[in-house]
Amino acid sequence: MSTPAIDITGLTKTYGRDRGIEDVNLRIEEGEIFGFIGPNGAGKSTTIRVLLNLLFPTSGKAQILGLDVARDSKEIKYHTGYVPSDANAYSQMEADEFFRYCGRFFRSDGNERRIRELTELFEVDRRRKISDLSMGNRKKISIIQSLLHKPKLLIVDEPTTGLDPLMQARFFELLRSENHRGMTVFYSSHSLSDVQMLCRRVAIIGEGRIITVEEIEALRKRQLKKIYIEFNNSENNTVMELPGIEDTPLISGRTVKFLYSGDINRLISALHDRGIADMTIEEPSLEEIFMHYYY
Repeated sequence: MSTPAIDITGLTKTYGRDRGIEDVNLRIEEGEIFGFIGPNGAGKSTTIRVLLNLLFPTSGKAQILGLDVARDSKEIKYHTGYVPSDANAYSQMEADEFFRYCGRFFRSDGNERRIRELTELFEVDRRRKISDLSMGNRKKISIIQSLLHKPKLLIVDEPTTGLDPLMQARFFELLRSENHRGMTVFYSSHSLSDVQMLCRRVAIIGEGRIITVEEIEALRKRQLKKIYIEFNNSENNTVMELPGIEDTPLISGRTVKFLYSGDINRLISALHDRGIADMTIEEPSLEEIFMHYYY
């Protein structure tokens, strides 16, 4: 059996009486683009900071590329890139100066061709001071520095925050290209749509615990929709018996709200003679999806 890129066993981190993460178990194979999703405060960043040896675990263990995250932290950093959610850097440096500074941590002065390719891709002015850049451009700086040394594993935490749609598309294409060349990606986000576009598998975390690990294709096949129906009168608002309803409908007079995983055409056909005044179909929030998994 090959060595996994990330192997987490029974990982727990508490802050006094406060919960960070609890009994997290996760195995990510080399060559995956693996999604890690959850709402704010779910434990995503705590997990990442333990993996990067920025926090010490209360119990449990974790390995990256077969190396212990605490004992072998220095060696792990040579093979790992990291894009933090806050994307801070040395603000008084110019972008080019910062890239060359980062390159020296990896026994080189930085690869000029690599810097040029990435800065052109993300349209970064290398002469600008980082303090003068917008949040989106600072995030580009963070992405570029994480990839300069061509890491075996890239860990990203909310990487698209501040990026416009064009830059997001370029970033996703870059991740696919680097992954095709062998790089593993651990993609942490609260955006289900981002994860669905990139990943084959995803772990959902909530309240510090892994709720489920799923194939993205399995999630797609039972993709939940949030349905609002307003009937002409309250006598026709019973929908409980319809197949595909995933929770207990909320009924308020003539209005019914529920999560639905079936065929929308079948739903509309089943309701066509019940006197519908209005109907809205939306993507559920991540919180609603998590509540669905909780219960």
